[in-house]
Amino acid sequence: MFHAASSLVPSSRSPQNQNDQHNGRQDDRHDRSPGRSGADRPGDRSAERPAPRPGAQRDAFFDNAKYLAIVLVALGHAWEPLKGDSRVLQAAYMFVYTFHMPAFIVISGYFSRSFDGSPGRLKRLITGVAVPYVVFETAYPVFRRYVDHLPTQDISLLDPWYLTWFLCALFIWRLTTPVWKLVRHPLPLALGVAMLASVTPAIGDDLDLQRVLQFLPFFVLGLCLEPRHFRLVRRRSVRIAAVPVFALALAFSWWAVPRMNGGWLYHRDSAQELGAPWWAGPVMQLALFGCSLLLTVCFFSWVPGRRTWFTALGAGTLYGYLLHGFLIKGADYRGLFDQPALHRPLGVMAVSLAVAVAVTLLCTPPVRRVFRFVIEPKMAWAFRPDVAELARERARQQPGREPQEQGQEQGHGTKQGAESERRERVGVQER
Repeated sequence: MFHAASSLVPSSRSPQNQNDQHNGRQDDRHDRSPGRSGADRPGDRSAERPAPRPGAQRDAFFDNAKYLAIVLVALGHAWEPLKGDSRVLQAAYMFVYTFHMPAFIVISGYFSRSFDGSPGRLKRLITGVAVPYVVFETAYPVFRRYVDHLPTQDISLLDPWYLTWFLCALFIWRLTTPVWKLVRHPLPLALGVAMLASVTPAIGDDLDLQRVLQFLPFFVLGLCLEPRHFRLVRRRSVRIAAVPVFALALAFSWWAVPRMNGGWLYHRDSAQELGAPWWAGPVMQLALFGCSLLLTVCFFSWVPGRRTWFTALGAGTLYGYLLHGFLIKGADYRGLFDQPALHRPLGVMAVSLAVAVAVTLLCTPPVRRVFRFVIEPKMAWAFRPDVAELARERARQQPGREPQEQGQEQGHGTKQGAESERRERVGVQER
């Protein structure tokens, strides 16, 4: 991407892509200090009320963060063919690439905390991640065959193309979630895995495993976070401190442009493949993790926590992520980025504005309705019926029945089953 981000990320009707939709109980807590919660006030009986159903209400902060992150992702893709002529644009590109995907991946990890490998979660993982991966991993090469007039372009589900690597990574990360929730120190372990991957060129390009492993610590970090951690980074003091940190990071990026290989920021190659000694891999992994985490915190500190005009677009960031690549690549294949005017400051600003508007439109409800059948397919026909879910559905369709009556019927059925089993056992003994 970050999509994906998110976890790309994902619409409110698909819990998969940000897994499991936002818990409405977090909305009112984000801007409330820990010691002033409503449950602590005497006479407040809200704590006795039943908790709202998960997914009933989305958290504006995370929707805002996903939208802003996906805009940065699209800007980075648009700047890539233009940055060669401008050191300033290269510095901005390096600055954005340091934190835009880590921020999206942290959010994806945060909303993957409830993934437990149950049939329902696995179904959403398949329909919300695996199926879009197969569709777009096929669509992008076909698109290049006809638009770029390159009939030799291969189609391979094992070699993620362009931005589909995030879906492949998210699928693998989600499957390993129960493991990270089980071990005692998940984040240090994930960092160790990423450091080892950075010195292992034999991993190859299959499933873009280098990226999967090197970005893994950010996903695991998201799994470890709690709502209180996001409240901490959104304090006024952190927001103020973020301004000089951003300024220093931009200045450092400008200084590093001629001195640093930008390939480190993609996390898709080992140290040896980047022409560096093997020991540089673990060192750069730790250094980049620290820098990316710091800038991600600064980014989150400036994300609005209230509802804004773009909050609703946060539910469609996966659409913006997967679809904007056709616009960027289509313009590139047709040579639009080769226009000299676009390499000047005003041209770069015009391209940036156009891309920001385009990705915003791709996150809107009309676009989501059109492409929902491939990005969020229901696919009920593809799965076996869940007997337990069918029983719960039948119980919900009979509102006149009291829970006690249902329990008695279930107990009666259990007794009948036990009696039948006892008779069968006696019959076997007699035979």
